[in-house]
Amino acid sequence: MEVLLKELIFAVTLFFFTNFVCRGQDYDGGNSPPAAPPHEADNCNGIFLSYIFMSREKEYPHVKNATAQAWAFKSTVTIMNTGIYDLKEWKMFIGFQHQELLVSASNAVLVDGNELPAPVGTNGTYLSGFPQTDLKTSIETAGDLTQIQVQVQLTGTQFGIKPPGVPMPKTIRLANDGFKCPAPTRHASSMYVCCLRDPKVKVKNITTKYFPRQDGGLSLSYDFIQVYDNNYLAQVTIENNNPLGRLDHWNLTWEWMRGEFIYTMRGAYTHQKDYSDCIYGVAGQYYQDFDFSQVMNCQKKPVIADLPPDRAKDEKIGNLPYCCRNGSLLPTIMNATKARSIFQVQVYKLPPDLNKTALYPPENWKIIGVVNPDYKCGTHLRVDATEFPDPSGLQATTSAIASWQVVCNITRPKIRENHCCVSFSAYFNESVIPCNTCGCGDTKNCNPNVPPLLLPPETLLVPFENRTLKAVHWARIKHYNVPRPLPCGDHCGVSINWHIVSNYRNGWTARITLLNWEEINFEDWFVAVQMKNAAPGFEKAYSFNGTLLEDLNDTIFLKGLLGLNYLIGETNGTNPARDPKVPGKQQSVIMFTKKRTHGIDVVKGDGFPSRLYFNGEECALPSHFPKAEANKDHTNLVLVVLLVLLTFSLIAYPLQ
Repeated sequence: MEVLLKELIFAVTLFFFTNFVCRGQDYDGGNSPPAAPPHEADNCNGIFLSYIFMSREKEYPHVKNATAQAWAFKSTVTIMNTGIYDLKEWKMFIGFQHQELLVSASNAVLVDGNELPAPVGTNGTYLSGFPQTDLKTSIETAGDLTQIQVQVQLTGTQFGIKPPGVPMPKTIRLANDGFKCPAPTRHASSMYVCCLRDPKVKVKNITTKYFPRQDGGLSLSYDFIQVYDNNYLAQVTIENNNPLGRLDHWNLTWEWMRGEFIYTMRGAYTHQKDYSDCIYGVAGQYYQDFDFSQVMNCQKKPVIADLPPDRAKDEKIGNLPYCCRNGSLLPTIMNATKARSIFQVQVYKLPPDLNKTALYPPENWKIIGVVNPDYKCGTHLRVDATEFPDPSGLQATTSAIASWQVVCNITRPKIRENHCCVSFSAYFNESVIPCNTCGCGDTKNCNPNVPPLLLPPETLLVPFENRTLKAVHWARIKHYNVPRPLPCGDHCGVSINWHIVSNYRNGWTARITLLNWEEINFEDWFVAVQMKNAAPGFEKAYSFNGTLLEDLNDTIFLKGLLGLNYLIGETNGTNPARDPKVPGKQQSVIMFTKKRTHGIDVVKGDGFPSRLYFNGEECALPSHFPKAEANKDHTNLVLVVLLVLLTFSLIAYPLQ
């Protein structure tokens, strides 16, 4: 009995000791081998993807309506290369469908560059690898799972399905070009799919180690040009490739993922120069004898801007080609040399990246301008090294040590998120159709859901806050309905009026007026007008330089002539205490012919733009066109008929 008791005590002690040791190893992490691939991958000769729903817990607040109850979920995504070709820069699509809010994703980032948490439950989301972007084959790695497979742990919030239901996505698929994915096979809490190379797509013999340069409206390159153990010098190049794209006063931001900080910059600067994050962070613990007072920026997400022109020749912070233009990027059709910006940044690294080959670019790039289109940036790609002309002037080139590229493209502005707007008017109607209600946002103390009030023409020169009385008075004169509360104004920084001046048998004319309500000036501005039927008849713009771009949706490209290429900002009136502010203004008459546009109806809509862009930003257009005031013409016709009858009566029956 005593022996049995001793053995029992020993077994219990060993059990608790073993449990303690296991918990310690699990906490340490990092040394555990990767999970074995599911057996379904054995029959896949391509790229195997799986999604496994792990668990979920009810979140606060607890509600009775199941569709409104929030649940915190966890799931695991596996991407595994089971084929004979390397998979570079893997990307996958997950078709979330239960109002999911993705909170975290290990070993992956969102392709669209959005930050987490991000709503992904409407149209799904695309994920790409970070830091492991490429998946090698078993052949060249002897089946090393750490090189041929990546697992992404997802956590987030979802709505709408109560237990025992399992909230699974609609689909999963590989998003890389040249692959075909069938519908995934689904079980209760998992789904998987095997994606194969499309036989119709020829496998190119890749002669370069990395991806070729990608095409896009805006290309950003991050080139490592000097590397040391604990720091490096990188050159950032921003190139505008969109014929209608543009940036003014650009601000670029990215996110450091490995604790880096900016020591110095040339050709640009950060809006905030603060080194407190370094001193009180990991950098201060490692670089204990470092003089952080000379550091440019220690923020995880710095905001970078171009230098003004007066710093272009500054030996310390300027003196770089294509720098120092106050953040202006013009389209190449205006000026090819002004379609590029360059700056250099010296970056310090932290452990464990203290060697010359540990090179990681920043993530989550975003770039914005002032009254410019919104750019959506993708994830970065490792591309072939950038080549530069040799600084000695010889016919030789030097290559960057490593290069990454980020491609950004213009997105159409959402309703009420424009920065500029258009109003319509014509010689055959006394009223102006203003920009749509809340064209550029701002719905305070007004009705955003009713059409805007028509305006008398002179009101276009009056600031938004001073238009109400004139608009209401005009409505009463014209017997228009006046809603209560009144519709919201457009509150756009730039407004453009398109006015039809005349309409004859062989041609017609229009007048375009630019009004700048911003406090900033626009140098080298441009306007692009798309007209579905009338653009081929464009002949001349009298005060502007006008060009018809037939290959670009029949777009009329207008820019200011020398001396008229400066659209000044809003200024005070003659008497600021009494007079309203005055917008900057530019105006031109545009002449059209009907010889090349037979059958167009100028009055019924062909004479108005279908799309209009100012400095690359698509402007909000009115929802309808001015109508010919037929009542006035009908009244005149009645008077003419009465006069004719009266004249005939006097002739037939002369007064005695």
